[in-house]
Amino acid sequence: MTIRTYSELQQHSEFIDRFNYLRLGGGVGVSTFGFDRYLNQSFYRSSLWKKVRNDIIVRDNGCDLGVPDYEIHDSILVHHLNPIAVNDLVDYDDWVVNPEFLITTTHQTHNAIHYGDANLLKRPFVERRPGDTKLW
Repeated sequence: MTIRTYSELQQHSEFIDRFNYLRLGGGVGVSTFGFDRYLNQSFYRSSLWKKVRNDIIVRDNGCDLGVPDYEIHDSILVHHLNPIAVNDLVDYDDWVVNPEFLITTTHQTHNAIHYGDANLLKRPFVERRPGDTKLW
């Protein structure tokens, strides 16, 4: 498995390049924590996670995948660049709160990363201009 890092992600300046670096290509309905889901939910409610989460949002200026001009105007998720497993939380591996392995995303981008589907990404805004449309 390839270990993804924020330092390597920063080498990609375009949003789609960052997405392609992060995409996992998982499937809908594939269980990651199964019956142990309480572990990650407990972790995400911890004061340590909340502090780290806030630090990441500030570092990335509240932008999707940390890309300027991709401001997030609704809920901000902080995504682990590498999937976490039950043992990572049980054994408390330090990497789960290391900023080198975290990035801000929208819910839509987060799902696109996990399912590996660029069609789920929000389309960039295209400014309309007079005469730019034809009915047929």
